[in-house]
Amino acid sequence: MKLPKEITNGFLIFLGIGIYFLLMNVLGLADLFYLRTLNVFFIFYGVNRTMQMNLHEGETNFVTNAVSAMTTSVVGVSMSVFGLLVYSYARGGDAYVKSLSEAFMFGGNPSVPTYCICLLFEGLASSVIVTLMMMLYWNNKYAAD
Repeated sequence: MKLPKEITNGFLIFLGIGIYFLLMNVLGLADLFYLRTLNVFFIFYGVNRTMQMNLHEGETNFVTNAVSAMTTSVVGVSMSVFGLLVYSYARGGDAYVKSLSEAFMFGGNPSVPTYCICLLFEGLASSVIVTLMMMLYWNNKYAAD
């Protein structure tokens, strides 16, 4: 059984983000907040790959491709946040998240679930933005009625 391209490309987003953050952690660059924002390029890659696959399959309906692109990015972001949840508990739970929040934009003392929910909302917002940007980029390839 072949997985849908949205799940496959969402998993690639998850792998890219996961490996990127683990590499930043190993290299001691995890405290540099501007490097954390570069994970959006993995979302761009996965969404672009999905849209290219849709075009290759002959799918040119704008709405169908927008839903496919959004599904890809939401799958990738959701898997990444779940991965962070598991990784945070493996690294010490709230104490680990406290060290993350000091170097990032969170104030106070967030718990692991609070931190992950906030990142989920941030990721979903970036998914919408990336999808809209990619739909504008591929606009001339799709038939819009």
